[in-house]
Amino acid sequence: MLNSKDFLEGKKRICVVGLGYVGLPLAVSLAKKFKVVGFDISARRIGELREGIDTTGEMDPSSLKQTQVVFTNDASSLKECHLIIVAVPTPIDINKKPDLSPITSATETVGENLVEGSVVVYESTVYPGLTEEICIPLLEEKSGLKNPRDFRVGYSPERINPGDRIHTFENIVKVVSAQDTETCNFLAEIYGAVVRAGIHRASSIKVAEAAKVIENTQRDLNIALMNELSLIFHRMGIDTLEVLEAAKTKWNFLPFTPGLVGGHCIGVDPYYLTYKAEALNHHPEVILAGRRINDQMGQYVAREVVKALLSLKKDIRRAKIGVWGITFKEDIPDIRNTRVIDIIEELRTYSILPLVHDPLADHEETKKTLGVELSPLEEFTQMDAIILAVPHKAYREMDFKDIVMRFKDPHSSLLADIKGCISKQQAQEAKILYWRL
Repeated sequence: MLNSKDFLEGKKRICVVGLGYVGLPLAVSLAKKFKVVGFDISARRIGELREGIDTTGEMDPSSLKQTQVVFTNDASSLKECHLIIVAVPTPIDINKKPDLSPITSATETVGENLVEGSVVVYESTVYPGLTEEICIPLLEEKSGLKNPRDFRVGYSPERINPGDRIHTFENIVKVVSAQDTETCNFLAEIYGAVVRAGIHRASSIKVAEAAKVIENTQRDLNIALMNELSLIFHRMGIDTLEVLEAAKTKWNFLPFTPGLVGGHCIGVDPYYLTYKAEALNHHPEVILAGRRINDQMGQYVAREVVKALLSLKKDIRRAKIGVWGITFKEDIPDIRNTRVIDIIEELRTYSILPLVHDPLADHEETKKTLGVELSPLEEFTQMDAIILAVPHKAYREMDFKDIVMRFKDPHSSLLADIKGCISKQQAQEAKILYWRL
């Protein structure tokens, strides 16, 4: 059986499969103590990383250039490694069902290059049971090896928060699990060598899988509650954020706020749990209700913008509307599962073609993936409405006078500040119609 000493002494290597938002920080952190191979199927991604370029923005150039990680897209390099950590995405398909193709494809690659005596660890978000029910049999099929005799398997859920410079990989408690105690202890020693926040040993792989999937499900439901409260309070003519500011004065009130719920975690993970629940003949009413509320918020925002413009006597089809921000959250370039697109598509149903700007999103990817052409900020003049959808730092630091100057007539224009990041008082003093969730 493997022992951590062989890895600490450089006798054996670790391979991280998948070098995105999760895998890259993981590989760079592990490389501070171990010999690490970073594998990704994208030759372009590998080329960029070798040049010290990280398009996700998670790693600063100096750390990336100094790292000892060996970046490669050659799958045969996995044969040189005895601990393989799989950190690939687990998205959903158009029907909101788990799309297992990335994790099964990665598992096949690992299996085809798996050597006897290795440990394979999964960090990808999955439903409880997937690692043992799907991944282990696939590893056996592709490798010709037998589990647990010839290799062992563990699960250690990722907890990366894109754009967060405080809760980084090394500063978050790491949950580890495996199919036996010996392997679990081994993984605790490996991860514990770089994770300062501590290690939590889960009693089984299924427990660790379940813990991961409910972390984001809980956040999803809390945000759904705030979104539903916002829908109710708007009908009452009450400012939701003012209500929340008052409620937060109680010591045990949870500080969640309304907003768009996208990305590859909160807006996706609950569907993995509901998929498994329905397979077991249980209809998860609360979780799916929360998902329905959050999934409708983009359309709701667009409709409220149209109503506000009508109240200003605007000709909707001729109104010049701008959308600021299209990534799934502020200060990152990731557009995967962004719900800003729901606002844009709903506006299009009213024959409105909004200008869209984002200082971080890749123009080509946005056009190819979302069908949205990004415009330079200079084109946002003579506006009838601006929707601040994603409060990137570039927008938060903008002088309010600069925003006001972009309106055709500030006294008959709309500023829709979805997350309430701009001073409501400033907008009111400028006589701009101000709206927020």
